[in-house]
Amino acid sequence: MSLILTPNVEAPDDIYAGLIAAHEGLDREASEALNARLILILMNQIGNAETLSEALRAARGTVES
Repeated sequence: MSLILTPNVEAPDDIYAGLIAAHEGLDREASEALNARLILILMNQIGNAETLSEALRAARGTVES
């Protein structure tokens, strides 16, 4: 499965605002923990090791868009 690296989210501004709101009032440590939990939840939702490996490579900048 190839990653979708072009915009593919409905209402991206609303989703971004929700992400920012989730971090409100958190110190750096709690904010980083929230990010880690969110990443693990989304990885579980994806569930495919090959896709997750490709996503990790893309995040590091080693996959062409």
